[in-house]
Amino acid sequence: MEDHKNQVKDLEHKEPEDTPLQKQEDKRIQKVEDNVRNLWDNFKRTNIRIMGVPEEERVQDTKNILKEIATENFPHLVKELDLQIQEVHRTPNKRNPKRTTPRQIIIKIPRAKDKERILKAARAKQVVTYKRASIRLSADFSTETMQARREWQEIFKVMNNKNLQPKIIYPASHHSESRAR
Repeated sequence: MEDHKNQVKDLEHKEPEDTPLQKQEDKRIQKVEDNVRNLWDNFKRTNIRIMGVPEEERVQDTKNILKEIATENFPHLVKELDLQIQEVHRTPNKRNPKRTTPRQIIIKIPRAKDKERILKAARAKQVVTYKRASIRLSADFSTETMQARREWQEIFKVMNNKNLQPKIIYPASHHSESRAR
């Protein structure tokens, strides 16, 4: 009798298995979410994210901030690139309006190649400064992509500590789409 009661309890606590229709719907939702993330990442592909610039900088000053950073840190690039800025804004304080770290600055430039050259120079220099204060430059991605990258960071750290060389290999379709542009 006790076995039957346990079996009934087990059946009550079992989660229902996904039906083929539910699995198909889940795949469709995942595909739509992936497409939205890819659209956002494509939209942001020429954006550079700057972290660490004090809030005291006036809006007028942020319009020239990329040129100042490039002049201070990568003078050879300033001569080669015609740095044009399409748009500049600070990120909103979504999480904690009382936080002490300055909001990030997003800069949209016309050419993705220029962005890549700037970020490559920043990685090579390792310590980038603005008015002698240390700042960071990075590519601007959608929230979902940034979250996925954060989740992989720990794995990459472990692999690097074991002298492995981890790399993210993007699907061929994504890679060929970005080259076609």
